[in-house]
Formats: sequence, C-alpha cells, structure tokens
Amino acid sequence: MTTSLRNRTTPLIVALAMAAVIALPRTALAADSQFDKMRAKIAAFVGDKMENLGGSRIIYKVDSDGLRKSVVTDLRDDVYKTLREGKIALAGLAIRDGGVELKIADAKGREELKRKLASAAEGLPSHALKVTDGGDGLVRLAPTDAASAARLRDLVEDAIAMIEQRLKDAGIKLASVQPDGADRIRIFLPDMMEPERVTAVFAREVKVSFRLIDLSMSAEQAQSGTPPAGAEVLPGFKDKQFYLVAKDSALDGDDVSYAGPGFAAGTNEPIASFRFNGRGTRRFAHVTEENIGKPFAIVLDDKVISAPVIREPITGGSGQISGNFTLEEASSVAMMLRAGTLPGHLGLVEQQVIRPAAKP
Repeated sequence: MTTSLRNRTTPLIVALAMAAVIALPRTALAADSQFDKMRAKIAAFVGDKMENLGGSRIIYKVDSDGLRKSVVTDLRDDVYKTLREGKIALAGLAIRDGGVELKIADAKGREELKRKLASAAEGLPSHALKVTDGGDGLVRLAPTDAASAARLRDLVEDAIAMIEQRLKDAGIKLASVQPDGADRIRIFLPDMMEPERVTAVFAREVKVSFRLIDLSMSAEQAQSGTPPAGAEVLPGFKDKQFYLVAKDSALDGDDVSYAGPGFAAGTNEPIASFRFNGRGTRRFAHVTEENIGKPFAIVLDDKVISAPVIREPITGGSGQISGNFTLEEASSVAMMLRAGTLPGHLGLVEQQVIRPAAKP
C-alpha cells in the first residue's frame, strides 16, 4: 500500500480563509439555478411518494454553532499567518462576536492587510467577507450572513454525502436522504420498521487518527511478545500486513477540514484526498519536519489505511491517500474521514415508524 502526499503551496490569507471557508461555495453559487430548483423538487416529490409506502423516518440536525466556530477559528489562523508572512506589526488578535478583531496601529500595515485581502478575494463574491474599520487601528473581519448561509448549505450537502456512503457501507441501499429546512436532514427508508438499525450506524463514532509507526521492533515481534509501552499492533485496511503504531495520535479527525474521493493525476487511480485546518496544517508540518525518513500511519477505526514514509516536511496542509482502492473504497475512506471531521456532527432530532398510507 502506498500513499502520495502532495505539498501544495497555499496562497495568502484568505485564499484559504475566503476560498475554502468563507466564499460562497460552488453549490451555493448554483443554488438559484433552475436546474437545482427542479432537482430539489423532484427529490422532494420522490421522498414524499416513498413515505406513502411506509417505513422509517429519521431526522438529524447538523451543528450550525460548531460550523460558525470552525469557520471563524480558521479565519483567525489564516489572518495571523498572513500578518506574520507579511511582517505586519500586530497589537492584538481575537475572536469576538462571530468575527475576528485585530488591532494594527500602523496605517500602512492596515492598508497592506486590506490589499492582501482584496488580492486574495479577486474573482470571489464581493459579499463573502465583511471588513469593518473600527477606528484607532481596529479592524473587524466577519463572514456575511449570505456567506454563512451558503456554508451551512455546503455542510448539509457534505453530511448527506456522508450519510449515503455510510448507509451503503452498512448494506442499507434503498434510502431517501434529503435536506429538511436549513440545518436538518431527513432520512426515509421504505419498508424498514426498525429505525434503530440506522441510528445505531451514526451513533458509533468514527475514530480518525494520524500516528507515527514504532520502529523499535517489527509488528510480528510485538505480536509474539510484548509490544513496547505506548504502542499497539493494528491490522491493515486491505492488505494482510500488521503495523506497530504509537497509541498517541499526532493529529486526529478534528484537524481535518475536508475529505473527498478523486483520481490521481497521471495514473487515474482512485484516491481519497484530505485537507487540514489551520491548526492541523501547523501540527502536521511540525510532525513531518521532526520525523523525516520515518513512516506514519493513517488510521480509521483501528485499521491502518496507509503507512507512507515522510520524505520531506509537508507544509501545504493537504494530501492524498492511495492504496490500490476501487472508486467505492476511495469514497468510503473519504467519507469515513469526513464523518469524524464534519464541524456539524449530527444530532438526532426524531425517529419514527411511518405506517403505509391506506389504499382508497
């Protein structure tokens, strides 16, 4: 099994903060199109017809408060990175009232920050980020209501994709999964009279971790004897190999901001791509810098998905996991990564059995 991690150069502030976090995403930009409206109507119609057959209805709510917190935290981290790289003197930086407030005493410094913001936002919706000059060197940055609503729509779509994949992995294939209001998701399973089967799937937390591999002995030696303190033997996801890995995680699911399936350039091999948030990017850069030449393990639910060797410090904050996957396996791996990282973890609102509609 091999893993390819690409060190991608990330543009200044807000290329990440605005393009990946705050700017209206591709789904939001097309939200008002006639095609999307028609598709939503058809999906709702099919869902309603399915409910006439009887089955289980389950409603989940995404954590919109958690989403807002993660968006603003990433914005703060990216603002700080831009100020540091631009050598702009800073008197204070804090999260307050759903935005980021910073104080730059030097007027030239404030203008330089605004210039970088404008440059990073070129080609993006002008109403994605609100910049307010509070006087006396105080600058406030905050996502607009429109951008926050668009990000919430994207989160719901991500959650729907994750739900569909995990239902498929659990052998539950016939299901209607649709948005239900701004922050809720409705699942309907025809003919299933046991909604607990589905809620049990999502009650189980997906454990995501990035751990160093212990090289003090082989996994076989550890299995036949006693593993070193602080290490354990875990099986591979697809291969029959075992790995001796550290119990402590260098990074975990909370450090990942995005994961999705794709294809490797050149080989067209199915892969799972991932991207760290600001904190995860810094931690991963530090871990890779300190452990060049050593392997580390990407672990999902106590199975090693991949175990690449760190060839150089990885500072771009993104990577690709490859392992002779089928496209379905790459999708499953990506959605498992995403399941442990969604800033809006699912909260159960309702589950009930719907009896078939009476025939006329």
